[in-house]
Amino acid sequence: MKILVVCQHYWPEPYPLEDICKELVNRGHEVDIITDVPNYPMGDIYPGYKHHRNRNEMHGGVSIIRTFTIPRKHNTFFRMLNYYSFAFSSSIYAKRLKKEYDVVFTNQSSPIMMCSAAFVYAKKHSKKVVMYCMDLWPASLAAGGLSEESFIYKYFGKVSGKIYRKADRILITSQMFRDYLIQQHQVDGNRISYLPQYADEMFENLTVNDQKKEKIDLVFAGNVGAAQSISTIIQAANILRNESCLRWHIVGDGSDLENCKHMVEELGLSNVIFHGRKPIEEMPKFYSMADAMLVTLTADPLISRTLPRKVQTYMAAGKPIIGAATGEIQNTINAARCGYCANAEDAYGLADSVKLFISCNNKIQLGTNSKDYYKRNFTRNHFIAVLENELTQHSN
Repeated sequence: MKILVVCQHYWPEPYPLEDICKELVNRGHEVDIITDVPNYPMGDIYPGYKHHRNRNEMHGGVSIIRTFTIPRKHNTFFRMLNYYSFAFSSSIYAKRLKKEYDVVFTNQSSPIMMCSAAFVYAKKHSKKVVMYCMDLWPASLAAGGLSEESFIYKYFGKVSGKIYRKADRILITSQMFRDYLIQQHQVDGNRISYLPQYADEMFENLTVNDQKKEKIDLVFAGNVGAAQSISTIIQAANILRNESCLRWHIVGDGSDLENCKHMVEELGLSNVIFHGRKPIEEMPKFYSMADAMLVTLTADPLISRTLPRKVQTYMAAGKPIIGAATGEIQNTINAARCGYCANAEDAYGLADSVKLFISCNNKIQLGTNSKDYYKRNFTRNHFIAVLENELTQHSN
């Protein structure tokens, strides 16, 4: 097949789509992607891409086309410019694109408008669009603090509904996405199918550390934004500040990082360590040192439907999981019997879960359960096979 992929984020940005595209190439398909000028998550254009350099390049057998993008920087105004600059420039490129593809695949996280070019091309060439829905819109805006009664939220509600209903097939990362798409956006349920994310292979091959340690290292890895509610972790660390065996590690960057650092400083906590953003190649060492991994989300009822990829990565690494999240994350942790999970934004509940972990006599079994659940539900081979089949069925 000749596959056109549309997604605002791609290599060298830290985004999982690269592995998917490379594997499709390895399976004999021709893959071209329309994407942005890399600037995520730090907000500045990457070295080597300034002044219109490397707008067309090959990587891993994938042909990459980068269209005009205003970097997102670190404020709402530039983030909106970032969203719309790519949406408009990629759509203009797609409208002028003469090459024939068999199917269009669009990988949708935030913002929903990143998919626009997929539908522009598909309409012009009478092709079908398979969408991989990783993030619910406009629910993500509410998680960021925007009122559902605001004009902006309602506007993006209409925009999101139109885009979701255009897709010929929507593959969802969380079981709980289905009801939202059907009820909120009137998407035909027959066009929705569950396809959970998988972890990078490097995490599947980690050796579980069962050596006795004086300290218990708890690690959060990933984006540090409002939706992740890292403040819940900091509050729990403050509640348990007298537990001298605990060390809390935050590995990642994002819009809420400085606020979190300020919070730690105000509370005078010495047991919370910020490591900043690290290259993906360095992440296994942080997983290896962890006795358990942390996952938290805001208490937004719609965001609770998500299952972030970090959960699969934690499980692939064979790590116990301690969480403060309601909905899909809590359901998954309980089903896997791989740790403890309080409700979202419940710092005391998270502290109690950590105390349960401290007193657990068989922490290794929690990690084993985590790994086993991953193997049964979230493997890479299963993901690629299902995706390839969906693309084939909708090609013409």
